[in-house]
Amino acid sequence: MHDAEEPQDAEGEPAVRQVGTRVVYENPWMLVREDDVERLDGSRGIYGVVDKPDFVLVIPLEGDGFHLVEEYRYPIGMRTWSFPQGTLPGRQDADPEELARLELAQETGLRAGTLKHLGFLHCSHGTSGQGFNVFVASDLRAGETDREIEEQDMRQKWFSMDEFKGLVREGRITDDSTLAAFALLTMDGSG
Repeated sequence: MHDAEEPQDAEGEPAVRQVGTRVVYENPWMLVREDDVERLDGSRGIYGVVDKPDFVLVIPLEGDGFHLVEEYRYPIGMRTWSFPQGTLPGRQDADPEELARLELAQETGLRAGTLKHLGFLHCSHGTSGQGFNVFVASDLRAGETDREIEEQDMRQKWFSMDEFKGLVREGRITDDSTLAAFALLTMDGSG
């Protein structure tokens, strides 16, 4: 997990502090806990938190576009395109660069000659501490995919920059992490 600083107000006091916790659900991919919290004014409440390991997101850059993956996303009931991304099974921690190379190869079959770290972002900071490292992969070589059983319906395709923007406008890219990574890429001057 990414180490985050304790939330604080202007004077350096934690804005909300944990006074108790209990696990309410757990499976191989996540842990859900309910924390008893105390706010700055002394009032008490609860906070539901989803604990998941940090993941990586890889932008496979080739020419004037990107390789994307598409799969059915059960929680939203539709197929969407996104940049390749993921974690290790069983909530294991992993070296971000090694994981980026693994996810890229597994999901697309591509191998990166060059991998550049763009930054670290949080994806749902209102419900989870989970974050993700963003990498740009270039000097790509084709190879075989090695997708997980949950990814058996996945497909991948190269899109130009204009086609990518069209997918966003059409609602075929709705993944916030993909869009945030794209913003990082354009701020870096690579996109």
